[in-house]
Amino acid sequence: MPHRAAILLLALLPALAGAEMPSSLVPQVRIETSLGAFVLEVDTVRAPLSTENFLRYVRDGYYDGTVFHRVIPNFVVQGGGYDAGLAERKASAPIANESGNGLSNRRGTVGLARESSPHSGSSQFYINLVDNTALDPLPSRWGYAVFGRVVEGMELVDRIAHMATETVPGFGADVPVERPAIKRAWVIEAAPADQPPPATEAPGPE
Repeated sequence: MPHRAAILLLALLPALAGAEMPSSLVPQVRIETSLGAFVLEVDTVRAPLSTENFLRYVRDGYYDGTVFHRVIPNFVVQGGGYDAGLAERKASAPIANESGNGLSNRRGTVGLARESSPHSGSSQFYINLVDNTALDPLPSRWGYAVFGRVVEGMELVDRIAHMATETVPGFGADVPVERPAIKRAWVIEAAPADQPPPATEAPGPE
């Protein structure tokens, strides 16, 4: 997605035949970063297209090795499109805008980034640091689609938001000097193959 857009927020994806169905209506995704981890819960009922789009990127390992390239205190942190050298990752086709789903851009919610065109969202996502209701749709214009929320580790997101930034040509002044990297992202019910399974306790007395 072109980096010149002011805030890149995505929309909705056409449902694809044979799409993998989540086993939960609110799947959780763990994002392990170079600074720690946080967990997102995505809403497959209110934002089915945006959620499936995001989960496809997660399952494909697309986000592994990308960075949070845009951080603005009291606004958003944004990532999911560039590697540590700010080289753009090739994303899939944009999806349709789902901002009218009734989910509001409140603190801790996760939305799909896009350009000024309403149906231009693809891989990039953002996390709201405050209530950003100005990003919600109005009768006169499209908004930015919310599809989930942070359920664990919001303090880490706040830490990322207050990292020192620098101006990078083509990206503006909001690029972290030390860019937090996404080491791995996965749907919690399907942990990576090299993750050891959780220890199980012996059954208690009957």
